[in-house]
Amino acid sequence: MGFFAKLFTKEPKLLPADLSVLNTDIHSHFIPGIDDGSKSMEETLILLKEFQDFGYKKAITTPHIMSDLYKNTPEIILNGLAEVKKAAKEAGLTIEIEAAAEYYLDFEFEKLIEEKNLLTFGKNYLLFELPFIAAPPNLKNSIFKLQTSGYQPILAHPERYSFWHHKFENFYDLKEKGVLLQLNINSLTGHYSFETKKTAERLIDENMIDFFGSDCHNMNHVNLTKRCLTESYLHKIINYPKLLNKTL
Repeated sequence: MGFFAKLFTKEPKLLPADLSVLNTDIHSHFIPGIDDGSKSMEETLILLKEFQDFGYKKAITTPHIMSDLYKNTPEIILNGLAEVKKAAKEAGLTIEIEAAAEYYLDFEFEKLIEEKNLLTFGKNYLLFELPFIAAPPNLKNSIFKLQTSGYQPILAHPERYSFWHHKFENFYDLKEKGVLLQLNINSLTGHYSFETKKTAERLIDENMIDFFGSDCHNMNHVNLTKRCLTESYLHKIINYPKLLNKTL
């Protein structure tokens, strides 16, 4: 098929993907009122019902911990989790709910590692994110400290860091260092940017993704996910044999 024929030929529309094959979502913001996610218990229950309808059996929600903005602690998060679980049970929801955190790699993060008071899930998995402006100078040292302290670091949404969009070797370097990578579902819609979508697709093509997560904050994200269900790359990644969501 020639170039122009390809350009004007639409790919056949796929049926909506079945997210139940993932079993578990590992990145969301469902505990109300403690970060930029759910604003109320009512909203949380609506979001959990949507995830149950998607087919998820479990949601591991991960509130932000940021020293200068969302000063959450394990106690705040776990107390919030207990309230969500109680409300979900009363509402008749069957989806299992756990909590960890999404740690921001700022100047306080290394101190938290040393204190070993970090929220993890699964095989001591720890989810962390980077500033969106530039990779922090203490990135490698923080990864080393996490690993030598017995944690398995997972970098949240690597495809969203625009400073690496044209420096793919940084992703190879992270993988060589043993860092796991978690892709956002809605990156495949172009919601964040066209470059983010393309980076996400390349990470999938090169089999570099370990976890697939929603990073759901609100109903807008749920609606984007519904639109994403027919994306070819969504179909591709949920059939990854090595995707770790299925092991949780």
